[in-house]
Amino acid sequence: MTLRSVFKGWINRYFSDEEAVILLVLLVLGFAAVIFLGHMLAPFLTALVIAFLLQGAVTWLQRRHVPHLLAVSLVFLGFIGMLLALAFILMPLIWNQLVGLVQETPRMFASGQHLLDDLQERYPQLVTPDQIQNWIGVAGREMTQFGQRALTLSLASLGNVLSLIIYLVLVPILVFFLLKDRAALTGFALSLLPQKRTLMTRIWQEMDDQIANYVRGKVIEIVIVSTVSIFTFAFFGLPYSVLLAVLVGFSVLVPYIGAAVATLPVAAVAGFHFGMTNEFVYVLIAYGVIQALDGNVLAPILFSETNNIHPVSIIVAVLFFGGIWGFWGVFFAIPLATLLKALVFAWPRGMQRHGREVPA
Repeated sequence: MTLRSVFKGWINRYFSDEEAVILLVLLVLGFAAVIFLGHMLAPFLTALVIAFLLQGAVTWLQRRHVPHLLAVSLVFLGFIGMLLALAFILMPLIWNQLVGLVQETPRMFASGQHLLDDLQERYPQLVTPDQIQNWIGVAGREMTQFGQRALTLSLASLGNVLSLIIYLVLVPILVFFLLKDRAALTGFALSLLPQKRTLMTRIWQEMDDQIANYVRGKVIEIVIVSTVSIFTFAFFGLPYSVLLAVLVGFSVLVPYIGAAVATLPVAAVAGFHFGMTNEFVYVLIAYGVIQALDGNVLAPILFSETNNIHPVSIIVAVLFFGGIWGFWGVFFAIPLATLLKALVFAWPRGMQRHGREVPA
């Protein structure tokens, strides 16, 4: 058997059907559009994600005999209210705490240096002066790079004011029309597809509920974890509680890795503020309890039927899609991995079923 015959057999098995070829072309065009035109289409893609999140509330109201336009208007007004609260209440508070934390960083750095000196005096066999100098040098370089990146980001953000205004105006308008005209837009998209779309329908049915449940569940998880963290940190009197709580909440976007990364700033701020005291230990224990409850109670409840993917596949998906699309790639890493899994399992079965139906 030659390589040519093997390749020809593989093509005949998976791409002998017109629907399979069209589906492959659509997938390639879709990924290419997001990769190469994602910056230009960013407002539309953002509005599409938000509309996808809000569609569940619209459907819930319609099931209770609320007219479609009224349901869309109520959900849209609620979304605008949350957006205004986020813009005028939460974001200024987070920004002020971030500025305060940056101003406090040199003192935290000096406090860490004193701590290392104390460790060297208490345990001269374990911590040597050369190790301390190396650690201080590495930390100093990281702080310098962080300051340069923050300055570059602040200067670059001056030119993005117009883009921000466009987002604040254009995205809500797109969200409203995507919710209002969902049936018409969906019908138009389906009219562009072939009449026979058995494989596409099977994959879409498998993905629709999973993506919807995952996205809404992840937003709910972020809100719950952030809220619980705010009250927990405020109870112990930890400074920058809102900033740290939001960071802990968004850390759930990256499975396994996010929790470890969020631990560093929480431990650093708690260690600087409380020192090596009982309060420092209590804060770390409370933070560990939050992470344990999130990983073992909240996440299984929210995502029990959403995805059944191996942890290695999740980590690879986060690294791959996050490297391509940044935040949105990390956010949709698990749904995209689920899509690839559905394609892998549905495509051969669809082709085999088609092969059995043709002789019949």
